[in-house]
Amino acid sequence: MPSRPALSLLIIDDNPGSLEMLSSALAQPDLEILTASDPEEGVDLVHSRHPQIVLTDLVMPGMTGLEVLDRVMEFDPATEVILMTAHYSTESAVEAIKKGASDYLNKPVSISALREKIGALLETARKRQRASQLEDELLASAEFEGIIGNSPSMWDMFSRIRRVAPHYRAVLVTGETGTGKDLVARTLHSLSPASQGRYVVLNCSAVVETLFESELFGHVRGSFTGATHDKAGLFEHAHGGTLFLDEIGDMPLSTQAKLLRVLQNQEVLRVGSLTPRKVDVRVVAATNRDLRAEIAEKRFREDLYYRLSMVEIHVPALEDRKEDLPLLERHFLAKFASQYGKEISGLTRRAQIRLAMHSWPGNVRELENVIGHACMMTLGDTIDVQDLPPYLQTGGAPDEALPAVETEGSMGTLEDQERQLIVRAMQAAGGNQSQAARTLRIGRDALRYKLKKHNL
Repeated sequence: MPSRPALSLLIIDDNPGSLEMLSSALAQPDLEILTASDPEEGVDLVHSRHPQIVLTDLVMPGMTGLEVLDRVMEFDPATEVILMTAHYSTESAVEAIKKGASDYLNKPVSISALREKIGALLETARKRQRASQLEDELLASAEFEGIIGNSPSMWDMFSRIRRVAPHYRAVLVTGETGTGKDLVARTLHSLSPASQGRYVVLNCSAVVETLFESELFGHVRGSFTGATHDKAGLFEHAHGGTLFLDEIGDMPLSTQAKLLRVLQNQEVLRVGSLTPRKVDVRVVAATNRDLRAEIAEKRFREDLYYRLSMVEIHVPALEDRKEDLPLLERHFLAKFASQYGKEISGLTRRAQIRLAMHSWPGNVRELENVIGHACMMTLGDTIDVQDLPPYLQTGGAPDEALPAVETEGSMGTLEDQERQLIVRAMQAAGGNQSQAARTLRIGRDALRYKLKKHNL
């Protein structure tokens, strides 16, 4: 069984004697104790080592404990911060708690009380770590043929796919744009008896109306201007496999009639030919439209609809399965961290809250783009609100030290983006590496490495 990840406690105090005494008194197995006599050093350690608990003195030269608290909360609000002071006042205690402090202790601190407080916080941190491990295990068990979901609506969909896949000849997959209808279609194919055959895709919204019949059914030489040779259509190409007709609501009415005959007779007639050809093809059609409304408006054939909807699978919108959001976030984090060669451990609490509050009109595709953007933008190992696309950063003041990044069309490579962010941070900080590192939410050593890597 793997060993439990070590927890860490950071003690910041300008008195070396207090540092030594507290380090000795709070030592325990599986706890790494970090110390800093300079608060700037302490903040750098928070950025580079991510301690679960920070114990800091209130009055220190250069930076107060409340300023340390502000910096820590800005970096990761999940960190537990305890302040100690010999100058206790109710007003400062209330201010500290409002800013996010876990506790505010009066010196001389009772070691037994401090041990008890630290012990309770460590136990909470261990539970969080265990919860994170369980989420990883849950992600593995919540994946069905590459589709992620653990909500009741998704398990119902998975069950329908399992039951339908061995037997269907035609299936209608419905759902909003970006929900993953293409993944459902591919899963139906991979679980069907036709899985060894071809999986052929046609996006109906991308085909010129006059070429629809030729694309689907093929044509013979001389059947129309430009037909210089016989050509097999997609139905023949998909013989023995599956044809996925995406956005079938955009198919012209004349082609719909011929598609219905193919589904009924399992044979195609090439444009310009008099000889039908037998095909063995399973058809999955997908749409984000209300086909019943389209029928009422005479834009979709009713008989074709009933032929396709004999078996219908609906893909739920992300807004209707928000409980799957953490699983999907972890899935895409792992995907893009690997793709970009980065070590990204997760999202801060406030980033998770911001994503949970969003309505996701673009569904899973939008979430994938958001996480991909954030993984590209972050220079640390944790995604925060500032790493999200601008439209998701509402509700807080923009980071004045770090100008907005260009849109995707002008991005360049990941290395170019990293270099650009570092240059801007150094310019905004007037060349001060500590300030630039805090802006970028990385340690000074990490910044120096990146400066050297980019020859800055």
